[in-house]
Amino acid sequence: MAETEDRDWQRLDKWLWCARVAKTRAECARLVERGQFRLNRQPVDKPHARLRVGDVLTLALGGPERGVVRVWRILALAARRGPAPEARSLYQDLDQPSA
Repeated sequence: MAETEDRDWQRLDKWLWCARVAKTRAECARLVERGQFRLNRQPVDKPHARLRVGDVLTLALGGPERGVVRVWRILALAARRGPAPEARSLYQDLDQPSA
């Protein structure tokens, strides 16, 4: 099954790290475990949740006092953790008006 990872699906914590949501993969895993994400409208608290192209990811970042919520459609699985422009190409921000 490991051979299909990164081709058909990717671990949520690994994808978040490649998308530059946090500096370390462990920090991404802790964010997921705290219940700050929804995957296709379902709460997810397992860093190993499978993420696929076309999924919708809802992120609640900044804590309750800041209330920053983002909704992203997954456009690609990450091959590596690259520069910020490459990371932004992994998702479409559904909160932003399209150009």
